[in-house]
Amino acid sequence: MNIRFCGAARQVTGSRHLLEVGGRRVLLDCGLVQGHRSEAEARNRDFGFDPAAIDAVVLSHAHIDHSGALPSLVARGYPGRVHATQATADLAGIMLLDSGNIQEHDAELVTRRRGKKGEPPVVPLYTVDDARRAIDRLVSHPYHRPVPIIPGVTATFYDAGHILGSAVVSLEVEEEGRRRTVVFSGDLGRRGLPILRDPEIPEVADALLIESTYGDRRHAPIELVDQKLAHLINRVVARRGRVIVPAFAVGRTQELCFALSRLLRGGHIPDVAIYVDSPLAVNVTEVFARHPECFDSEIADVLEQTGDPFGLKKLRYLRTRDESMALNQLSGSFLVISASGMCEAGRILHHLKNGIGDPRNAILIVGYQAEHTLGRRLVEQAEVVKIFGEPYERRAEVVVMNEFSAHADRDELLAWVAGFKKKPGRIFVVHGEEAQSLPLAAALTNEAGIASVVVPHLGEIHGVDP
Repeated sequence: MNIRFCGAARQVTGSRHLLEVGGRRVLLDCGLVQGHRSEAEARNRDFGFDPAAIDAVVLSHAHIDHSGALPSLVARGYPGRVHATQATADLAGIMLLDSGNIQEHDAELVTRRRGKKGEPPVVPLYTVDDARRAIDRLVSHPYHRPVPIIPGVTATFYDAGHILGSAVVSLEVEEEGRRRTVVFSGDLGRRGLPILRDPEIPEVADALLIESTYGDRRHAPIELVDQKLAHLINRVVARRGRVIVPAFAVGRTQELCFALSRLLRGGHIPDVAIYVDSPLAVNVTEVFARHPECFDSEIADVLEQTGDPFGLKKLRYLRTRDESMALNQLSGSFLVISASGMCEAGRILHHLKNGIGDPRNAILIVGYQAEHTLGRRLVEQAEVVKIFGEPYERRAEVVVMNEFSAHADRDELLAWVAGFKKKPGRIFVVHGEEAQSLPLAAALTNEAGIASVVVPHLGEIHGVDP
């Protein structure tokens, strides 16, 4: 039994891991690569394997860097099903359609610009119709119920506490009369976060694939979120600026809305206009409301008391492009939350283009920013950035709040591994840049006592056994 690492190996995005057992192949996640445009484009058009030769796909969660390449996979010949939790299937259904729209719109935009230079058109990575065909392949399962996905391989989903429906995937594999358990962490959440339950730990893992997004650092305490967010909003409002927040439509936007509605109810921030400018985020928030079985006790209590934990009645949720464009004509202070979370596509680019040059404004970064993304350039306090291919001088303040991170940090990852009743015999550290994955691998060896820890390179094939 081997694992081929086809994505998110020594980098964060494009999660794709291919389990090869008994002549069959199970693909764990099928995400889009995000980052440097030319490299991401090439990687997203070449899987490094034949989609038609895959027997099953198991999806850890709905974030686009874990699910967004499914339409391409199906369009290029994948014949089977995509297994996921019930909430993940619901979220992926709307997210993949949105991604298909973005692929078509961005290709059209680039084609028009290339046409003015006499250059050939570009073809979208996939279309809305491709996304619909991928959605038809989704099969949903509850947590904790073993599901045979191919002969000899049974999958069980455990709550990962990262976003709604996110899962730790445990695969029980029988090969040549021998049983082994391979566990894939997906993206692990943090303990004590609002909205979702804490990450669960399967009892056994002979081999473990673990994420390492923040494998080299410790997050600030979650309890500081309200204080720091209120301080930021109050000082920007005092200077009549606006707060621009790039945020993933799934997870981060709902956490922000929950925090903002909490601050408004408590009178900790002024009654400033707050816009969620993403039709996807509106749809996703409605999906959240349909899955209270994933909630922790804190949000369940607020839901019972107010019936509106995400501020659907107080915050202004925008759907149309005209509503979005109208924000750029407003004067005075407001806060706008818009996707994409890494500032690589979508409406957030228009808000940044119109607001980045004003020193009264603040750009609030609340999620991980991969290498070569516009979001990473902002985190690095670049003085000039490119938006839609044109240079813009950054005068706006940039504030990073990792307290909102839905990824476990170094200590939380180590504690999660320590929670297995049987220590994993081999661990593969994935979904992290080298600056994060290599230190976590060292800590797993030196502190957790794992004898065999591997940080695979892209395309490498490793045996499950040490």
